[in-house]
Amino acid sequence: MWGIQRTRYADCNGSEASEETEIVVNIGGVKQVLYGDVLNRYPDTRLAELVTCSHKSNEEISSLCDDYDPETGEFYFDRDPEAFKCIIELYYYGEIHMKRGICPICFMKEMEFWKIDSDLLDECCKCQLKEVEDELAEIAEKVRTILVDREGDPSAGGWQRFQMCLWRLMEKPDSSLPAHIIAIVSFIFILVSSVVMCVGTIPDLQVEDSEGHLTEHPTLEVIETVCIGWFTIEYLLRLISSPNKVKFVLAFMNIIDFMAIMPFYVVLILTCFGAGVMELANVQQAVQALRIMRIARIFKLARHSSGLQTLTSALKSSFKELGLLLMYMGVGVFLFSALGYTMEQNHPDTLFTSIPQSFWWAVITMTTVGYGDVYPKTTLGRCNAAISFLCGVIAIALPIHPIINNFVLFYNKQQVLETAAKHEIELMALRSDAAELDAAPGAHKHSCGAGVWDNSMRSCHSDTYIPLLKDPRGGAGIRGPSMDTSFESTAEATEYFI
Repeated sequence: MWGIQRTRYADCNGSEASEETEIVVNIGGVKQVLYGDVLNRYPDTRLAELVTCSHKSNEEISSLCDDYDPETGEFYFDRDPEAFKCIIELYYYGEIHMKRGICPICFMKEMEFWKIDSDLLDECCKCQLKEVEDELAEIAEKVRTILVDREGDPSAGGWQRFQMCLWRLMEKPDSSLPAHIIAIVSFIFILVSSVVMCVGTIPDLQVEDSEGHLTEHPTLEVIETVCIGWFTIEYLLRLISSPNKVKFVLAFMNIIDFMAIMPFYVVLILTCFGAGVMELANVQQAVQALRIMRIARIFKLARHSSGLQTLTSALKSSFKELGLLLMYMGVGVFLFSALGYTMEQNHPDTLFTSIPQSFWWAVITMTTVGYGDVYPKTTLGRCNAAISFLCGVIAIALPIHPIINNFVLFYNKQQVLETAAKHEIELMALRSDAAELDAAPGAHKHSCGAGVWDNSMRSCHSDTYIPLLKDPRGGAGIRGPSMDTSFESTAEATEYFI
């Protein structure tokens, strides 16, 4: 038996009879003695109602607890004893704290069972609860997306179904084998196009045109044209199948895709206008700039790499740390470049001609690059360089650790969310199969015992049953496998974040 030592003061709302009343409760096999004056501090709770059970009938008592022994006066509750330790603290300390390792969602169910208002939960625990609710909402969204990708919308028309199938084929590599093959082919085209762009700049592989200028080899141009053709078809198919065209065009990755194919067609159009247009210096510079823009296609790899997407998301969540890094570096560059110019300006062979020109030296010194094109020649200048070097190392090292932590946490979180979503899909399929077996003729006689067991298990866990996804497709009348789905397994997955 465990318990909290009873305080020596009584609540003003407690009657003289309740002060001497002792309540024996058995929580999940753990017995504890409670006192009426303590429980009456919160008269609207379930435990406070047990104080007046002597005046109630057996049916009323049964509605308050799972079982009751009239000989010993012991109330039995099939609840979590660890969570009850946190619940009972309310009556002694006036607030509730969740212990580490307890699922916040399940704990809220415990509070609801004991009829305790959620406002009595401490603020730090409310923040933790909000985080877990957001994570479970993300799992629910992933499950909803998977269900829509698998089954689609039965109420959609012919064109809409074709559009949805095409969208899954081009955007969801995990939806089917053909979609996975297309993703692999697109990845190969991106690599080939990037390699061709690099190899085409090697002078030994270039050929001279009629005017004696070096141009890309015709074979490389053919490969480049084939790659651009694939990128164009891919972009147009994704645009046609997109449910929201404006959102698709303005998406960052789709802008990258457009910038990767646009230079080829602009150069092609300028070439079609004839040699007279191409001889203009400004046009030639524009063509060169457009050719350089082809490097944007390397960012297309992020579409097929979850690691690059995680890195991008981690950097977005680390804007504060990156801002601190830039601020430290900016202050250091301005300070040490000014000091370097002041200490070196009187030297006859000084390389520090101005403070703005010294910015370059300060940047390469603080970042530990040190090209050696600009360096101090006086003793004070070298001391200033040594200090700037040490300060640069410290300024770079300080924000790096939080950025790495953000990346690791975000990556692990994504892995846990994806795993939990897949497990929930598997559970939904199992529940659907079980429902079909129960509905089949003759299934009742063979599964009677199993049904009793399932019902008892469901009643046992009814207060930890987390309904997150009532309608995965979000539409009325659209039902998938086990539409009354709830995330029983996500409580286990969210223990990672507690």
